Amino acid sequence: MFDNIRQDLKAYGGDWGAQGFWVMVVYRFGRWRYGVKPALLRKVFSFIYKILFKLIQILTGIELPCEVEIGRNFVIDHFGGIIVSGYAKFGDNCRIRTGVVVGLKRVDDPCAPVIGNNVDIGAGAKVLGRIRIGDNVIIGANAVVITDVPANAIAVGVPAVIKVEAAL
Repeated sequence: MFDNIRQDLKAYGGDWGAQGFWVMVVYRFGRWRYGVKPALLRKVFSFIYKILFKLIQILTGIELPCEVEIGRNFVIDHFGGIIVSGYAKFGDNCRIRTGVVVGLKRVDDPCAPVIGNNVDIGAGAKVLGRIRIGDNVIIGANAVVITDVPANAIAVGVPAVIKVEAAL
């Protein structure tokens, strides 16, 4: 857990005051508690996590449950209005901004996007459903992505279309 937190702090440029970093500390704690034994101690840590999760959600406007799979160097630029489904998966070196939603397309299909490495998601973008986002993708601000995006592409618009497919 502490190695991950040190790496997260480095990803945030050493800024202890970044709200995204606070979110990542609580996220890492939530992931770490799953491995705590005995079960009674794990339940105590789970209770602490639930309080911290709600506190961070209220203070920052960011909902990042510990069930989300996140790679290295995940950065939340700016705070507020960010919701990530517990079913989502992120690769390494991903960045999301204010107002981003990564989640379910339909409640009866509990499956969220799988996002590759080096993905940059612009402010206000919505990435929804059982889709895959390839490596080295840029998703434009306010885009609504409901279909797969291949690697090395830029997706913009409502609904999102692939504008450029080239090495980024």
